[in-house]
Amino acid sequence: MKYEDITYKIIGCAMKVHSALGNGFQEVIYQRALSIEMRDLGLFFSREQEIPIFYKDQNIGTRRVDFLVEDQVLVELKAITEINDIHKAQMINYLEAFKLEIGLLINFGEKSLWYKRFIKTKEKN
Repeated sequence: MKYEDITYKIIGCAMKVHSALGNGFQEVIYQRALSIEMRDLGLFFSREQEIPIFYKDQNIGTRRVDFLVEDQVLVELKAITEINDIHKAQMINYLEAFKLEIGLLINFGEKSLWYKRFIKTKEKN
């Protein structure tokens, strides 16, 4: 799998955070804790990475993703009771906007850590 080593490390960091904090905190708390774990592991990342969104070649606004790790993997965090299709669509849209292939959606809001790896495949015409 592409970037499996990076996603494996990120998920491991998220598991450490969830194990220590459990569920019930706001997303920003998990974001800060995950930053500490990834930094301790030596992962290069940026937080709250912003990207412009274009429609018909016109900038119509910006969106932020929680983490861009090693300039290769988008990480979007949630702290909610259940992930739904809107959250999954958000990740797919972020991958498209950032022009990246791999993303992780991680939810700290459930009793057990929930995560899903997204792969944006290239369309063939």
